Amino acid sequence: MTRLCLLMGLMLGGVACAAPLLRCDVTYAGSTQVIEATPVVDPYPVASRDIGGRFWFKPVMVGQGGRLDYVKLYAYLDTRQQPLLIHEAIHLPPFQTGETAYPLTGTHHLYAGPVERELIYSCTLQGVQP
Repeated sequence: MTRLCLLMGLMLGGVACAAPLLRCDVTYAGSTQVIEATPVVDPYPVASRDIGGRFWFKPVMVGQGGRLDYVKLYAYLDTRQQPLLIHEAIHLPPFQTGETAYPLTGTHHLYAGPVERELIYSCTLQGVQP
C-alpha cells in the first residue's frame, strides 16, 4: 500500500485503502460466474477461466499498488483445435478513483460458433488510487 493509505489507516482507526478490484459477471446458458482480477505486473501468466465448456474469459489488470496502467478483457470460443479469440476490449486511464465500484464496461453480448452461442459479460472497477 502507499504511505498515504497507511497513514489514513492509522488516523481513521484501521480503515485501509484496498487495491484495485475488477469484478466481472460472465453469463453463458443461464449460468453466471463472478470473476475477479487484481493488478499484476506481468499479464502473460494470468489464466483464462472456462465458461460452460464453450468459452474462455480472461480479465487482465496491469499496474502496481493503487496505480492502474490498463485493463484488458479477452473472450475466446473453445474450439477443437484451440481457443479462438472473439473479443478483446482495452480500457486505458484515466479511471474513476475511489472505493465505490462503478461500471467499467456496460453489458456486452458476444456471439460465436456454428450455432451462435451467446456469452454476456459486464465488469465493475473499484479501488483505483489517484
